[in-house]
Amino acid sequence: MGLRISSVVIDSVDPRRLAAFWCEVLGYQIIDEDETGVSIGSRAHTGPVIDILLVPETKSIKNRLHLDLRATESTTEAELTRLYELGARRVDIGQAPDVSWVVLADPEGNEFCLLSRTVEEVAADF
Repeated sequence: MGLRISSVVIDSVDPRRLAAFWCEVLGYQIIDEDETGVSIGSRAHTGPVIDILLVPETKSIKNRLHLDLRATESTTEAELTRLYELGARRVDIGQAPDVSWVVLADPEGNEFCLLSRTVEEVAADF
């Protein structure tokens, strides 16, 4: 018996706008949408779905759970530039100045990290 993550849920005051951001970041597409929110997932139907649900309040405190992303088929520097162009911004959540990752926030302030090593660099270690 085992479990697999089916979806990650993000609360949002504007699910459509946030879904557009994350679709661009991850290469996902909208797979379902109704008045309660938007679900996005990979075109290959791999990995977890992200459900972006409508809530009335804006984010007010640091996330207790966040996504860690790695560049793949690109460089970390190129992906950081792309994330900024899509609307991500660098944030300080108390991380040390010498950490190897970059802490960012999406357009609604949800933190996520861009890790320094690419998928290919990590795979080369195995």
